[in-house]
Amino acid sequence: MIYTLRHRTTYRYGKPVHFARCTLRLKPQDCEGQSVLASAVTIDPSPTRAVMRRDYFGIDAVAITLEAPHTTFSVEALSTVRVERPAPPPPESGMPWERVRDAVVAGRDLGGRAPVHFLFPSGRVPLLPALTDYARPSFAPGRSAYGAAHDLMLRIGRDFRFDSKATTVATPLAESFALRAGVCQDFAHVMVAGLRGMGLPAAYVSGYLRTVPPPGRPRLRGADASHAWVAVWCGEGWLGLDPTNGVAVRDDHIVVARGRDYGDVAPVDGIVSGSGKQRLKVEVDVIPDTETQDLALVG
Repeated sequence: MIYTLRHRTTYRYGKPVHFARCTLRLKPQDCEGQSVLASAVTIDPSPTRAVMRRDYFGIDAVAITLEAPHTTFSVEALSTVRVERPAPPPPESGMPWERVRDAVVAGRDLGGRAPVHFLFPSGRVPLLPALTDYARPSFAPGRSAYGAAHDLMLRIGRDFRFDSKATTVATPLAESFALRAGVCQDFAHVMVAGLRGMGLPAAYVSGYLRTVPPPGRPRLRGADASHAWVAVWCGEGWLGLDPTNGVAVRDDHIVVARGRDYGDVAPVDGIVSGSGKQRLKVEVDVIPDTETQDLALVG
């Protein structure tokens, strides 16, 4: 499947901002089963400085500085991506989770994609005893790592309520876990913490999920959204699981970044020097090449 992706973020400020420094992580990754055919970012106003870099975990980012006064700041990322992933394995296949756990601790690989980096607590994902206890029933002795992770994903889907008003981007993990409610960020953080608590490396993945408009209805411009899910190390590679939707990751998921938690992969973050209120608007389009649509809307 080939997708055209459009992600536009617009900030409007009540008073002029005289200085801003931001990091943009909007380019999809070339990774397992996914290749980027084209990618471009448009920034308005034009930054004083822009530096392209790739961080330790392989995330492509643009660090920008704005020094001219402005009341509106917008970033639009336009990409074309091919996604062709193999079918996920049967849920109970693969190495026992205890063997995976022990092999990770004994491993010597310290590269950016090494599983050991995704085993320990991170800024937004502490290891909570109550959350580890919640995950434990999925980890029967001798069960495969993938089978345990798959079961945990399904349990989270049953036990947690999707509620966009229950949490914010800054809600601590302990609070969202106690609420048993939140959005995809919360679902992913809960699952990452549960897997790490049992000794399995787990990464937070940000990207997009293809949505299908109702039959006979056109796709609404900007109506799609960013998404988050989990990649779990199962001993021979990373496998994606989406606890928000209770499904294994297939060709409907497009990866932008993979890190220890949301803090590593936020699409736009930084600082501004100014006062007054600000308004944020995010528009996302995920358009497969099988749909006929006026692509001028993503030009």
